[in-house]
Amino acid sequence: MAIDFNEEITKLRGVLENVEAVTDPVALKAKIAELSEKASAPDLWDDAANAQAVTSALSHAQSELQRVKEMGERINDLEALVEIAGDEEPADAEELLAEAEADLEKINRDLADLEIRTLLSGEYDEREAVVTIRSGAGGVDAADFAEMLLRMYLRWAERHGYPTQVMDTSYAEEAGIKSATFEVKAPYAFGTLSVEAGTHRLVRISPFDNQGRRQTSFAAVEVIPLIETTDEIEIPESELKVDVFRSSGPGGQSVNTTDSAVRMTHIPTGIVVSMQNEKSQIQNRAAALRVLQSRLLQLRHEEEQAKKKEMAGDIKAAWGDQMRSYVLQPYQMVKDLRTGYEDGNTSAVFDGAIDAFIDAGIRWRVNGAEEA
Repeated sequence: MAIDFNEEITKLRGVLENVEAVTDPVALKAKIAELSEKASAPDLWDDAANAQAVTSALSHAQSELQRVKEMGERINDLEALVEIAGDEEPADAEELLAEAEADLEKINRDLADLEIRTLLSGEYDEREAVVTIRSGAGGVDAADFAEMLLRMYLRWAERHGYPTQVMDTSYAEEAGIKSATFEVKAPYAFGTLSVEAGTHRLVRISPFDNQGRRQTSFAAVEVIPLIETTDEIEIPESELKVDVFRSSGPGGQSVNTTDSAVRMTHIPTGIVVSMQNEKSQIQNRAAALRVLQSRLLQLRHEEEQAKKKEMAGDIKAAWGDQMRSYVLQPYQMVKDLRTGYEDGNTSAVFDGAIDAFIDAGIRWRVNGAEEA
C-alpha cells in the first residue's frame, strides 16, 4: 500500500507540537540566555563545582533546543522532498519517494525518542544513575542471571555511547555475581533506567544442573539518582561504620594485596555500600560515600512521596514485585508484566536491545500516574 505522505507529515507535526508544548522553546531560549550570562562571568571558575553545574546545564539546554529545532527542519525537508517527487517523471519520482520513505522511518524513530524524553519530568529524572543488581532466589542460576543482567545494561549503555563505571562487584563462588553496582554517566540516565527497577525472573534449562531440569531464578535491580553537590545530604561520622577488606575476584580469589576495599554502613537506616573497584582505600571510601548519599537521597524522596500519598488517601502500590520475565524454555520470550510488551528475540535483549521495554515502561508509568 502506498504511503500517504501528507497524512504522515500531519501526524509528525502533531507529535512535534506536543513535544514543543512540554519543552517550551521560548522558555528554553530564556534559560540559555540566563545561563550564558552566568557562564561568561569572569569569576565563574572561582567556584569549580558551581561552574561545572552552570556549564553542564547550559550545554544540556542548548542540546534540547537544538534537537527540537532540527526535528522541525527535518519534517519540512521531508515535505519538500515529497513535493519535488510530485513534479518529476515516474522513474525519478519513484527514487525520490523511496528516499522519502526512508527519511520518514528515521524521523518517526527519532521523534519517538524525543517524545519519550519529554515524559521524563520527575524531580531527579535528569540525573545520572547508579544501578545495583543483586542475585535472588535460585542459587547459582540466580547469580549467573544477575551477571547476564549486568552485561545487558552495560551493552545497552554502550549502544547509546553512555559512559559507565562498574564501582563494585561481589562474585559468587561457583559462577556469576552476588551483586554489582555501576554508574551510567549520561543526562536522564536515572529517569530512563528507573523503570527497570524491580524483580526480574529467568526461566531456562539450568546449565548447572546435570539432570537438565528447568530452573526459575530471580534477580533484583535497584536504580537511584546520582548525588549532586547541591543536594546537601550531610552524614555525620557518628552515623557511619566503615570496614576495610581485601578486594576479591571470581571464585573468591584475592585481586589486591592491600586492604583497599571499603564497606560503609549507615547505622540509622542499616544501608550498606561496598566499593572495591578503585585502586586505593581513599578512592573507594569516596565512591562508597557518594553512593550512600544517593541512596539516602532516594530514601528521602520515597518517604516524601509516601507521606503525600498517605495524606491523599492513596496507598496502593504502583509497581509489582515481579516486573519482567525472561523465558528461554520451553519457548523464548521476554515479557514485561506491567506493560505487556514482549520480544521473542531473547539473544538481542540480553545483548542490550531493551529500548522498546524502557520506552513502554516510561509511557506506562506516566499513564498510571495520570490515572492515579
